[in-house]
Amino acid sequence: MKIRTRLSLYFTLISSGTLLLVLLALYFAVFGFLKTDFNKRLSDRVNVAAQLYLKADEIGADSLVQVQQKYLEKLPNEVIRVYNDGNKAAFVSSNGIYWRNSTIEEVRRKGEIEYEEENRQVIGRYFHDNQGNFVILASAVDRNFNPRVTMLARITLILFLGFSAILFFAGQWFASKSLAPIQRIIGEIRHIRSSNLHLRIAGVKNNDEIAELISNFNNLLERLENAFELQRSFVSNASHELRTPLTSIMGEADVALEKARSPQEYNRVLQSISNDAMHLQATITSLMELAQVDFNYTQTVLQPVRMDELMWELNEYWIEKKGTDKLILQFKEFPEDENALVIMANKSLLAIALNNIIDNAFKYSKDAAVNVTFDARQDTIQIEITDKGTGIKAEDIDQIFKSFYRAEGTRNHVQGSGIGLYIAGKIIQLCNGTIKVVSDGSSGSSFILTFIKSR
Repeated sequence: MKIRTRLSLYFTLISSGTLLLVLLALYFAVFGFLKTDFNKRLSDRVNVAAQLYLKADEIGADSLVQVQQKYLEKLPNEVIRVYNDGNKAAFVSSNGIYWRNSTIEEVRRKGEIEYEEENRQVIGRYFHDNQGNFVILASAVDRNFNPRVTMLARITLILFLGFSAILFFAGQWFASKSLAPIQRIIGEIRHIRSSNLHLRIAGVKNNDEIAELISNFNNLLERLENAFELQRSFVSNASHELRTPLTSIMGEADVALEKARSPQEYNRVLQSISNDAMHLQATITSLMELAQVDFNYTQTVLQPVRMDELMWELNEYWIEKKGTDKLILQFKEFPEDENALVIMANKSLLAIALNNIIDNAFKYSKDAAVNVTFDARQDTIQIEITDKGTGIKAEDIDQIFKSFYRAEGTRNHVQGSGIGLYIAGKIIQLCNGTIKVVSDGSSGSSFILTFIKSR
């Protein structure tokens, strides 16, 4: 059963149930009113009979009948009897109806009774007077009660069935209207394939659960796109990057083996092979790192990370690797609240990203000192890594975060595979951060990383 039909049924059941309770309450209210109204009219007859009996020593049935006809509406098969202390009828308004002594005594004992006998309504009341005590019993048939109740039941049933049908179709319309954004999302999802993961689901104006669903699904698509891109990059570039140094090594070796060479020539060939082997090693290391990031990227879970502790760990790592005074770590603002230093990230991946950027800074500045500035602001944490290299040209700034891209002027002077910054960019994006590059193209570069604080 589709959600739309299920919602319609739920809506109809709840609304119809509420309507049924209201109609039943109305039905029983009218039912009780009809009973009470008829009994009240009988009670009026009893009161009239009592007043006439108290005001006159002797009164005949004809006089009572005349008063009833003048002031009261005639009830069907109406009977009124007045009984004295000896349970004898003082006068009778109609013949043929009598009450047993037990009924009369019950009226005296209780003061007043009401009951239904077959299709007749009966009211009895006990009166005390200086002329004596007497009991008045009145009875009549409510011929209109059953037709009215039957008609009321039919109207109630028709209203219930009619409104239930209306509510069901209204529920269908309401469900269709409410689920229209989901239908649109389903239609857009059908067009998404592995070849076009760059597509995103269009958002909605309302800030509701559907907007949250779209946001989370778009985040999932973004992660899948990055994961697929990492895999495609690995497959498409690994063969080329591995084949080039291997071809060079085999070529140099084949040339050297063709004939005897001088020691100087052998040294040159061995040096060339060593350089190619080092380049091959660096490429394999980068590719393995890319594969590791690819695996962790698809399965990573963001957790709270103390950024100041991570920076101190990186500082110790580079002091051990490069020596003191090479990585200069500075803290601008250091808040008292430790929670202000926490972001949601994957610590191991974030360490890889920062190390890749710092390693690039050392390589392109020929091992000159690298400055790292840590600034914990009100809503963000900013890390700025500045080197003293030759800078990055404006046309290269937008390209350096692509896989295996290397600027034209650095390919022959600095060893590298062009994967480090690509990996760093993807990891920073995964950790909900941004990266900005500032360089004049001639005197150093600054990589500014900005992360949103954990709430």
